[in-house]
Amino acid sequence: MGLTRQYLRYEPAALFGLVASARARVAFVALRGERGRYVAVPGCEHVFVWDTRKGEKVLILKGLKQEVSCLCPSPDGLHLAVGYEDGSIRVFSLLSGEATITFNGHRAAVTALQYDHLGGRLVSGSKDTEVIVWDVINESGLYRLRGHKDVITQVLFLKEKNLLVTCAKDTLVKWWDLDTQHCFKTLVGHRAEVWAMALLSEEKRLITGSADSELRVWDLTYIEEVKDRDEPESKKSKGPSSPGVEENTEEDETLELDEHPEERIVKCGKVGSIMREGRDRVVTLGTDRMGKFLACHGTDAVLEVFSVLSEEEVQKKLEKKMKKARKKAKQNSEEERERNVELSLQEEIQRVTNVKASSKIKSFDLILSPKGELKMVLLLQNNIIELYNLDVSAQVPQAVRASRITIGGHRSDVRTLAFSSDNIAILSAAAESVKIWNRSTLQCIRTMECEYALCSLFVPGDRQVIIGTKTGKLQLYDLASGSLIETLDAHDGAVWSIALSPDQHGFVTGGADKCVKFWEFELVKDESSVQKRLSMKHVRILQLDEDVLCVRYSPNQKLLAVSLLDCTVKVFYVDTLKFFLSLYGHKLPVLCMDICYDGTLIATGSADRNVKIWGLDFGDCHRSLFAHDDSVMYLQFVPKSHLFFTAGKDSKIKQWDADKFEHIQTLEGHHQEVWCLALSPNGDYVVSASHDKSLRLWERTREPLILEEEREMQREAEYEESVAKEEQPVVAGERQGETGLAGKKTIETIKAAEKIMEAIELYREEMAKLKEHNAICKAAGKEVPFPVNPILRAYGNITPSAYVLEVFKKVKSSELEESLLVLPFSYVPDLLKLFNEYIQLGSDVELLCRALLFLLKIHFGQITSNQMLVTVIENLKKTTISRVSQARDVLGFNMAGLQFLKREIEAKDEVTFFADATERFEEKRRKRKKKEKMVLAVL
Repeated sequence: MGLTRQYLRYEPAALFGLVASARARVAFVALRGERGRYVAVPGCEHVFVWDTRKGEKVLILKGLKQEVSCLCPSPDGLHLAVGYEDGSIRVFSLLSGEATITFNGHRAAVTALQYDHLGGRLVSGSKDTEVIVWDVINESGLYRLRGHKDVITQVLFLKEKNLLVTCAKDTLVKWWDLDTQHCFKTLVGHRAEVWAMALLSEEKRLITGSADSELRVWDLTYIEEVKDRDEPESKKSKGPSSPGVEENTEEDETLELDEHPEERIVKCGKVGSIMREGRDRVVTLGTDRMGKFLACHGTDAVLEVFSVLSEEEVQKKLEKKMKKARKKAKQNSEEERERNVELSLQEEIQRVTNVKASSKIKSFDLILSPKGELKMVLLLQNNIIELYNLDVSAQVPQAVRASRITIGGHRSDVRTLAFSSDNIAILSAAAESVKIWNRSTLQCIRTMECEYALCSLFVPGDRQVIIGTKTGKLQLYDLASGSLIETLDAHDGAVWSIALSPDQHGFVTGGADKCVKFWEFELVKDESSVQKRLSMKHVRILQLDEDVLCVRYSPNQKLLAVSLLDCTVKVFYVDTLKFFLSLYGHKLPVLCMDICYDGTLIATGSADRNVKIWGLDFGDCHRSLFAHDDSVMYLQFVPKSHLFFTAGKDSKIKQWDADKFEHIQTLEGHHQEVWCLALSPNGDYVVSASHDKSLRLWERTREPLILEEEREMQREAEYEESVAKEEQPVVAGERQGETGLAGKKTIETIKAAEKIMEAIELYREEMAKLKEHNAICKAAGKEVPFPVNPILRAYGNITPSAYVLEVFKKVKSSELEESLLVLPFSYVPDLLKLFNEYIQLGSDVELLCRALLFLLKIHFGQITSNQMLVTVIENLKKTTISRVSQARDVLGFNMAGLQFLKREIEAKDEVTFFADATERFEEKRRKRKKKEKMVLAVL
């Protein structure tokens, strides 16, 4: 039996080169007691917290595999809710940086998150068109709300009322009464998707942004207020129309879909529209926490800022207007005097300024500082965060850029990577710059401006780098000074590939002008200095019939492989440039290739998603592998081995064995197309670049990788994924209407249910053994030692019933209902009997009552028809009511005690405050008298 090949596992080591992903919104967070300084931004699967003053990353909230799709800080500033691509939500503590709560309910990406004003509830909207309300304190889901037909774009809680407003791409804005979990109103005044909305004027106004340049404004009148008035508030703004405002009081644009018209809670009427300067759709619309400022932006680089007048300011402005009207009325007729004076919408919501960012804006956040300065943070499309300050008290407010975070990454996608010969420096080049990174610290040590880079290499000695550009130029940079030494017009088209010759005396380039050019390094005398400098000399040219996509030398420098646009790879002799082999078989052009260290194999990766392994002696195809689900973008052999890595547009990096033709490992981490990768000369590190703007470093560990185990883990992962996609269990008797259970079936809920089942099985076995043991003792007439179960011994010799409770308590609060839902009914009678026992002892009453009521709800028919359970239910009824009332009394007593202490502290503080004020007053009086005496003495 032959020895199995041993492979070593590559693990993710770092993510760098990313300032922020543009997928989710940016948000100000309170950290270290400061507001307006720190911002949270998505960073692929993590969340980065940046210090905008220092431009430093101060905290990383680490995610799992899925990309962040939504962010929302809690009102107290201590937590941050993060929504992910797979529909999960995690609540992080900003103090510890750890995830404290996980919610699983959505089947697709979370698109909207919002806390209520106390931070006790969290509402989430998703691409699966459903809205879920979560209880943050109890760490559980409350209910699911269905009604929208497309992606949810925004969700808002109303502070005073227990109401929820949601909008979606289905053009609807829905109002939900959370007491009854029922949609009582639908606004249909939009002709296209509703992308964003905000509440203004102490929640008496709703403003919505759609696919046009209008911001529609709706007046909200709550039903209690309507009863006290003769006229609905929706007819309030009847002032003269002014430019940029479309007045509209007709209520035919608002369709109220009420099942019970007498139960209406809010009246909503369109007042008019505010016209934006942008002609495209609204991307983000938001206000600061006080609701004094409103801002919005489209798909361009302009943020439009408006100020919203408070009720007092509206009243003052109205009084001024009425005074003017009275003066006019004295001069005019009586009819003019009687005319009602109202403020127009444009006077209530005034344009302050436009903020022009350096690139397209993806999202923003506002915060009003205590000094009265408006701070605006903008997350831009090109991997930049910008912070602007706006002095609103100025005569003509102008936004001033306070800081800019850019050093952490490129402005565009990285198209080429290279490692230095000492494995320490990493080169990355994009459309605008070349950056050199220190591999161990991941700090950017050099940034040099360049043209659109497509290929690169370190010159032997690692003191210079060469970049091949889209315009056909070769650019030579000196790393010590960070300057461009020389630029050569190498090709008439793009320089697609560059390869260093094995003897390190020169290199070869291939371009879109159907040429392969050979270059040599030379030292030339510099005009500006005495010393000689490095230069590049063109020595030979190989003319071909098709565009050259990739060139590679064989390690002995005898052969040159050239990939052409006609889907073939041609191999030439380097010395004579005579044709040697043609490798054909790919259906689409070969985008990448590499030759192994001993020159026996060549591997080619193509846009047809296949990798072919060829022998370089006869050009025979050893094996064709279906490598990726999209084009293979890069391929490179691990030094001194026949293993190679491929990178694909399917966002995966894979490792292969070219001898056994086996897939070894998949490196998952990137969320979009992987453009390129580079291996370090010692093979210990892999660096990759993707369309998600991130650079990732992977490190070879000492951990052996066994292929059978990898396949098993892959099968398990596929099974877990299929479980999550299965049909959700249905509760008997519950109709699939507007509401439903918040949770969803996951592998965790199934495992939790299995643990409960195992615990009940153990309890049954132990009770049967105990009965048998008692019978033996009775027959023997003496006490026989009872063997203790090793599991119970591990828990400290607890009873079987106590063990069931321990297992039950370990089930996560957010997964409890779903775990009980998949629990077979045969285990429920035992569980109910145990619940009765636990509640009588008074342990974990709240948790047990929650589980008990849920079990009664889902198994009502079977429980009521089971005669054996009648007495159990009767006993549970008595014990539950008595224990819950006891818990209530304790809570009431504690609340009263805390309120008493609060009053005592407040009274004490007031006394202290007044005492301090009196002391200060006395001190001032003494100083004044002393001063007067000194003046008199002088006189």
